[in-house]
Amino acid sequence: MPIKYSERSRLKYSEKLIELFRNPKNVGELEDADVKVDEGSPICGDVIRLSLKIKGDRIVDAKFLSFGCAANIATGEVITEKIKGRTLDESEKITIEEVVKEVEGLPAIKMHCAVLASKALKKAIVTYRRKEKRLS
Repeated sequence: MPIKYSERSRLKYSEKLIELFRNPKNVGELEDADVKVDEGSPICGDVIRLSLKIKGDRIVDAKFLSFGCAANIATGEVITEKIKGRTLDESEKITIEEVVKEVEGLPAIKMHCAVLASKALKKAIVTYRRKEKRLS
């Protein structure tokens, strides 16, 4: 008889994380994005792709694609929700701890998901600023 396995049965995910995983609002890719970046983890193979639409110095839209687990999807959702409407400077200050708090905690083995989301955001901001500097 096959053994039934689910991540939830092995890991202690919060109800909030499960809700974000099951019902993400920002999954996808912006066709007219001003910047798109990929960030991955060689440890587990998870990847997040972040695309941002920026007007002036404000992020007006954000989407993500996740190639990973429930925690990767939930942290991608948190990052995209937190940055919409914020300036680049405000967004840059979002910490890994804030992301973890927003999903009501992560198992230690899944902390890298919050790190990936945070690193993708910072990479997107740096990439956008470099691009804008070259154009001006």
